[in-house]
Amino acid sequence: MKKKKTLNRHKMKCDLRHPPGNEIYRNGNLSVFEIDGKKNKIYCQNLCLLAKLFLDHKTLYYDVEPFLFYIMTECDTRGCHMVGYFSKEKNSQEDYNLACILTLPPYQRKGYGKLLISFAYELSKKEGKQGTPEKPLSDLGLLSFRSYWTQVLLEILRKHRGNLSIKDISEMTAIKTEDIISTLQSLNLIKYWKGQHIISVTPKVIEEHLKNATKNAACRIEPKNIHWAPPTPVSKKYK
Repeated sequence: MKKKKTLNRHKMKCDLRHPPGNEIYRNGNLSVFEIDGKKNKIYCQNLCLLAKLFLDHKTLYYDVEPFLFYIMTECDTRGCHMVGYFSKEKNSQEDYNLACILTLPPYQRKGYGKLLISFAYELSKKEGKQGTPEKPLSDLGLLSFRSYWTQVLLEILRKHRGNLSIKDISEMTAIKTEDIISTLQSLNLIKYWKGQHIISVTPKVIEEHLKNATKNAACRIEPKNIHWAPPTPVSKKYK
């Protein structure tokens, strides 16, 4: 809005205090709303245009109907205030569980990016499949995902003392095997022997890596607070 007067007039008339769509998660003052790009087209287009201000590689802003948008908010007595969002395709042939992600500048470096990524993977777990972010990743996107993957994998390896296969870890975390392998390779925790990848790690090495990975650890997503189920495929009836 170009003028403050226009904004004030809008605030007097508009009684909406949270994003449209369904609230599918709440933990304390943190909420997540799911918005269908087809049902709330104008809102989602405006959301993409807002993201375009902060993301150089952002190209989608018109064709929002094939996407779902997940908006994370902080809630207080005045309403729910957006801190960031991610979008995902409704039907991805490549099992992409995240297409675009943005944390608004005032809320950056507070762990919200990792929370959004974590939420995307919790949805993948409920869908019963492994997910991966849309490729190619930007440099900043790769850093964010690599940070999340590192922390999750190290905690799994510490809990199970390394007695797991790549496939086991993928099923437990909903992280694609190729993302697991590339992350473990970056940490020098995997070897290629006799035609297969072998996890090679000791408890001491895991603890050393975890010290670095958990320095800026944020609060976590509580899976029990997610009230969401995968959409049921619509069956077509032919006469």
